[in-house]
Amino acid sequence: MQTQVYFNHDGGVDDLISLTLLLQMPTIKLLGVGVIGADSYVEPAVSASRKIIDTFSDQSARLAVAASDSRAVHPFPKEWRTDAYSVDALPVLNERGTVQTPLSPEAAHLDLITKLNQATEPVTLLFTGPLTDLARALAINPSIEYKIAKLLWMGGSFLEQGNVAEPDSDGTAEWNAFWDPEAVKTVFDTQIPIELVGLESTNNVPLTPAIRQRWASKRANAMMDFIGTCYAFVPQLVHFKTNSTYYLWDVLTTCYLLDPTIVKTKAIVCDVIPNGIAGGRTFLTKNGRPAKLVYDVDAAGFFDLIETIIKAD
Repeated sequence: MQTQVYFNHDGGVDDLISLTLLLQMPTIKLLGVGVIGADSYVEPAVSASRKIIDTFSDQSARLAVAASDSRAVHPFPKEWRTDAYSVDALPVLNERGTVQTPLSPEAAHLDLITKLNQATEPVTLLFTGPLTDLARALAINPSIEYKIAKLLWMGGSFLEQGNVAEPDSDGTAEWNAFWDPEAVKTVFDTQIPIELVGLESTNNVPLTPAIRQRWASKRANAMMDFIGTCYAFVPQLVHFKTNSTYYLWDVLTTCYLLDPTIVKTKAIVCDVIPNGIAGGRTFLTKNGRPAKLVYDVDAAGFFDLIETIIKAD
C-alpha cells in the first residue's frame, strides 16, 4: 500500500536531497512537486528538481514540477538562496543534455489544487518550506482541506529563540514561518491534521565533519556522491552556533514520513503570531490548534535510514 504524497519545497540543498530520497521510497507515491523560491531562486530550483527526477528515478513520464509565483513577506537572505544554481549545474544532473520531466502548466498553488482534486484518496502533504502555496490554494478552493490526510511541515519552533536574525524580527521565529507568517495562520486555522518538525526537533542531527566523512567514504554509490556533493555547498560552521548553523531539517522531515519510529513526538496545542515584530513565532496555548511535534530523534537510526533508502548501507 502506497501513501499518496504531494511535496512542496523551497529549493535549498536539503530540499533537493529530500526529493532525491522521496523518489527512492517504494511505499510513497509522489503525485506532484511544487517549488517555491524561498531558500532558493525558483528557476534553478525548478530546473534542478526536474533533473533530479530524470536522473534518480523512472518517474519523469508521470511527474511534473510546478513553479510557485508566491512572494515573501520576509525574503531569505540572498546569500542563502544561490545554492540551487550550483546544484542545477552539477555534471551528474546534466549528463543527458536534455530534461524529460515536464514543467507543470499551472503555478504551484494551482497545481496543488489540481492534484488534490484528482487524487483517489486523501493526500499527505510534505512541506519543507513556507506554507504560502497551501494557504493560497485554500483561499481559492477551501474544499481541498477535506482532500488532505495530514500536513507534515518543517517549520516553526517552540524554543525561546528561533533562527531568524533580521532587523524586522525579535528573533523568536523560525525562517519558514517568518517568510510568510499569515500563511501559517491560515493553515493553522483549518482542521487539517498537522505534524511539525521544528528547530528543536533537529538539534541532535547537525551536519558534522564526521557525517561528511561517512558519506564521502561511500561515494561509490551515485546518490551518496550526489548528497555529499550537495552538502559541500554548505559551509562547515563547527566552532560556534549562528542562525546559519546547518541541521538536517528537511531531510529529517522527509525520513520521518517514511519511518516515524526514528523520532519521538508529543501532542501540543499551538498558534502563530501572524504579523508584527514577532510575526512567525509559533507558541503553545490552550486556545490554539492541536498538532503533533517531533521533539527527539534517534540520530544513529536516522543516518542509517538515509543510507538504507539509497542502498548505500
